[in-house]
Amino acid sequence: MKKVQPRKVKIVKERRTLSARYQYELLEAGCDEAGRGCLAGPVFAAAVILPADFDHHLLNDSKQLTEEVRYQLRLEIEEKAIAHAVAWCDNHEIDRINILNASFLAMHRAVEKLHLKPEFLIIDGNRFNKYADVPHKCIVEGDAKYFSIAAASILAKTYRDDYMKQIAAEHPEYNWHSNKGYPTISHRKMVLEMGHTPYHRKSFKVTDPQLLIFEEGV
Repeated sequence: MKKVQPRKVKIVKERRTLSARYQYELLEAGCDEAGRGCLAGPVFAAAVILPADFDHHLLNDSKQLTEEVRYQLRLEIEEKAIAHAVAWCDNHEIDRINILNASFLAMHRAVEKLHLKPEFLIIDGNRFNKYADVPHKCIVEGDAKYFSIAAASILAKTYRDDYMKQIAAEHPEYNWHSNKGYPTISHRKMVLEMGHTPYHRKSFKVTDPQLLIFEEGV
């Protein structure tokens, strides 16, 4: 008698569904940053106000997307957003006020640049310094839950990557066109061998065991 092989069942991982808004009574902007863990370069932040009925099957946390998809989505976000803005704090500001406060300040600057004043902010993460009189909600992993935060993460990430590729030509030995300033093994090695450039965050110690080591090709 021929043995019947068990039927293989194909398991498809469902994409997490993102929501358009946290609330619908007030004009809402999503905020996120990019570059907090880097050894060099600014921390970038973005603020995005999307239509209440916005939806996109690819839009997600920027870290979950390929570089090609991120840049494709940037064009669509900038075309369809009600308002969007990008801002940053440079490495000198980061050294002066620390990376956490610099991240908050970069978000404040992005909100200030919006041509429409938001009435409510949703922030990726669990902490935020209140912006003016605008109420806010901090949301852990918010860039994987709300479209406007995901959109902000993409704008912050792609504009920061553009900046790092631009300054990479000044110091090609640090390989910023590839690592974008993150503490890859080769980047850490170059800092130990050659020291800091004017773009490095001197308050970030390369030997600090709490700094994460990222794989090449961030």
